[in-house]
Amino acid sequence: MKQHILIVGAGFGGVWSALSAARLLDQHDRNDIQISVLAPQAELRIRPRFYEPDVHTMMAPLAGLFDSVGVNFVQGVAESIDVNRRQVGYRDAFGGQAILGYDRLVLAAGSKLMRPDLEGMLEHAFDVDEIEQASRLEAHLKSLAALPDSPARNTVVVAGGGFTGIETATEMPARLRAVLGNDAKIRVIVVDRGPTIGAALGEGISPSIIEASDHLGIEWILNASVASVDAGGVTLSDGKRIESRTVIWTVGFRASPLTGQIPGTHDRQGRLHVDGYLKVLGQNDVYATGDVAYAATDDLGNYAAMSCQHAIALGRYAGNNVAADLLGVAPMTYSQPKYVTCLDLGAWGAVYTEGWDRQVKLVGQEAKELKHQINSVWIYPPAADRTAALAAADPSIPVA
Repeated sequence: MKQHILIVGAGFGGVWSALSAARLLDQHDRNDIQISVLAPQAELRIRPRFYEPDVHTMMAPLAGLFDSVGVNFVQGVAESIDVNRRQVGYRDAFGGQAILGYDRLVLAAGSKLMRPDLEGMLEHAFDVDEIEQASRLEAHLKSLAALPDSPARNTVVVAGGGFTGIETATEMPARLRAVLGNDAKIRVIVVDRGPTIGAALGEGISPSIIEASDHLGIEWILNASVASVDAGGVTLSDGKRIESRTVIWTVGFRASPLTGQIPGTHDRQGRLHVDGYLKVLGQNDVYATGDVAYAATDDLGNYAAMSCQHAIALGRYAGNNVAADLLGVAPMTYSQPKYVTCLDLGAWGAVYTEGWDRQVKLVGQEAKELKHQINSVWIYPPAADRTAALAAADPSIPVA
């Protein structure tokens, strides 16, 4: 009977775990170990692009890729993990309950935006966390054209001035004008708890965010938070009211709740602490990768962020090491010392930085071209060609 590597999740961490495990098994000419990926869809959803229009196109099919490298895809939603029995319970595509056993588990279930328990948040706010929610926002924006001209119709409020909030806000003027026309008196307002514009991203990158905001006409309300949302607008914690038909929530990401079913140490975002091989501390048979892993990227005290940049590399190492564990060969210590950011700033351009202190290297259109290359090429999975796909899964390939 074949041994079984089960990977839960088909995001960046899950896809690259599957390819990397298949790569190591291929190198050792082993066909007695089965790799399975359990996920709701056989597609990689390109989450970093969900702030853009045409979000329904932002996915890459995985069935052919998995077939080319001998990975078994199981359609379903994981609901329970029993580390003692080495079983994962899931709901299949027809709503039935089923169980998958494993010899080694790779948890790659990703993260989720958590909305706070505020009045009207669930009923009236939008987000760009999942493709369904981003598509709902896109349909809503298009529907604004049918409404009478008013400040509420023409105003978008983005709650949160972090990475997602900034990219969403700076894209919004162009998206609104595409719907309402160039003569519409549009407003895009970012509400942020920070004391300065772009405070969450550091002093080096802030000047570019300020310049882009000025160029695009984006307003910032600082040292502020949302108190409630309704169909006609948002009320801030200081009582200020903003009339708006479109409120977008962008802050508060947490690791998949499945992490709570695995005994171990968790960080404040719910991520599982892992060792250098990405094995969950205290577990013999469970690895974590992508957004569910609290993993040191280097020896300087830096830890992987919830980003595709880290998830791709984490996936390659996790897949290699889970296969190495069953093969009895030496694992590879996860290392990703180079860290970069490329922040999209809408029609103004972008800003590209290097290092954890975010030293600015490119700004404006030059950075925008790099951002387009990242978003449209680099983060997509390889073609469904066995040789090319396995070669691309080498953990030693730098992601940034």
